[in-house]
Amino acid sequence: MNDLIKKGFLLGLGAAVTSKEKFDQKLKELVDQNELTQEEAKSVMQGFMDKGEMKKDEWNSKQYEQAQKFAKDIGLATKEDINELRARITQLEAMLDKNDL
Repeated sequence: MNDLIKKGFLLGLGAAVTSKEKFDQKLKELVDQNELTQEEAKSVMQGFMDKGEMKKDEWNSKQYEQAQKFAKDIGLATKEDINELRARITQLEAMLDKNDL
């Protein structure tokens, strides 16, 4: 499963790099044909890069959610579960200490 995810990620990364190169080449052609100014091309490219960052953040968020769901489905304790248990243990220890007095 992990190998499949890795291959999918690399495939997506390769597609993104290829797309960026083609997009950059197309912008250069438009500048050469005086259909866009250099500043407009930079602005369009920055918008493209910003959108890519936004999509990357969305993908990371979805991957995190899926990992959390997978951990829950197979019964692994999450960091939140462990912290909750620690808090409960601390609370119980405090109650025991009160009763010993």
